[in-house]
Order: sequence, then structure tokens, then C-alpha cells
Amino acid sequence: MLSLTNPEKQKIAGFLIKGLICFYEIDSKKIYSLPDDEDHFSYDLTPEEEDILDEIEEDPDNYVEFVKMEPYHESLIMEEFADRHVKERSMQEDLFNALAKTKATSSFRVVLENSPQYKAKWNEYLLSKYIDWVQEQLDSHNIMEN
Repeated sequence: MLSLTNPEKQKIAGFLIKGLICFYEIDSKKIYSLPDDEDHFSYDLTPEEEDILDEIEEDPDNYVEFVKMEPYHESLIMEEFADRHVKERSMQEDLFNALAKTKATSSFRVVLENSPQYKAKWNEYLLSKYIDWVQEQLDSHNIMEN
């Protein structure tokens, strides 16, 4: 059964928040992050990144892949944050209005930019949710291995 330390989970969560995918090499306990093809389709991989992908293809059982949340899941987290963690009524309304727009994630972040207090709380909250997400993926990996 594979387990990760809290700093490893935090590091992976941080990469996922940035839109990257991560691979954890079981033998060496190394974490690799690469651009997600879906978000970075015009990005050309570096030779080092191509080498990492080749290694993963050669020995896939030695790697665990971690992916970011689906946009719908992230939007639920934004709604939950606005509902449960924002106490100022006007700020809460601004966040819910942002979530109703076409580019909800961008609009939500723009609103938070104007409030350093809530921006810091949001970043902390999002990181904690992504750490939970990393743990869920790790649990799924462990179930599949048994």
C-alpha cells in the first residue's frame, strides 16, 4: 500500500492547482509534473519531459498519476467557499455573481484579487481541498493494486 507524506501531498496539490499533471515514481519517491495536454495543447515538451514520459510508458506500474479536478468539481468548491467561509454579505454576493458568469473561475478570482484577506483564505481552502483530492486518488490507486 502506497502512502505519501503530507509535504508530498502538498507539493502534488500545488502542481495540480497550477494545471499540471503529476506522476509519482514509486521506487525513487520522486514527483514529476508535466503540462496537461488538455490545457496546454500548444506546449512543446522539453527533452527532459519527453524522457520522463518515455520512462513512464516503459514502466507504468512504477508510477502513480495525479490529475486535477474536473471544472464542475472546482466550481462546487468555489460555491462552498463563498457560502461557508465568506462572512461579508457584499463579498459573498460578488462571488456568487462571478460564479454565474460565463468564465466563472476567472471572474471568481478577479473578485478575490480585491480582497487580500479572502484571497489568502481561498488559497488555503483550495489547497486543503486539493490535498484531499490527492488522497482520494491515492486511495483509488491502492484499491486497484489490491
